[in-house]
Amino acid sequence: CNKCKSCIEFDTFNNPDFSILEPEGTSIKIDQIREFIKKVYEKPVVSNKKVYIIDDSNYMTKEAQNSLLKTLEEPPEYVTIILITSNENMFLPTIKSRCTKITFNKLSNNELAKILEKEYQYLDVPEITFKIADGSVEKAITLKDKENEYLKISRLFENLENIDIIDLIISKEEIFKNKEEAEEILSYINLIFFNKVKQNIKYIECMKTIEDTKDRLSKNSNYDMTIDNFIMTVWEEING
Repeated sequence: CNKCKSCIEFDTFNNPDFSILEPEGTSIKIDQIREFIKKVYEKPVVSNKKVYIIDDSNYMTKEAQNSLLKTLEEPPEYVTIILITSNENMFLPTIKSRCTKITFNKLSNNELAKILEKEYQYLDVPEITFKIADGSVEKAITLKDKENEYLKISRLFENLENIDIIDLIISKEEIFKNKEEAEEILSYINLIFFNKVKQNIKYIECMKTIEDTKDRLSKNSNYDMTIDNFIMTVWEEING
């Protein structure tokens, strides 16, 4: 209703019966889940229900997922727990078996543009942002101040046939400087490779290399070695 105490508190992120849990750093750790479980069993304060959202829940460690199992199986009747994920394959089978899966369709570019204009006053959104955001408002806003960085990535990986390996390695230091953004960057490079497949079938192998790199990073492999291996492998696959 936007008028009652509960609604007002919700709109100002002060409703004690609604909470969002997000990763600390690169993962959601077991201590976060243990603290979360304690709050779940506390009765509602201002409402009849409580809602808890675990955002980017695919980043829960295995230990964190295991500690959540019992609560997911037998939550208090007044609690709804929502796990938001972009990669359900990172969940343990025991987690998935205790959840009801609801799939959301991504926004079209027109729908995304309208939301960005109305809610964020973001006008003249470049095409590259739509490609990377892939229907996500959050990604589009995150990318607003990074357009130049992604243009550089495009110039490099759309021209692997004409790029010297040394230049590619040097550029790595700037492109992959933030570990937290690595998966997002790799997803964009994957989009570049997908669009290049019709021109050169070798890019299919490059796409496989990206998925292998993401998998290694999710398993906490050495970051620098994993990225170095990615750079060398995709260059050799195109120029070897």
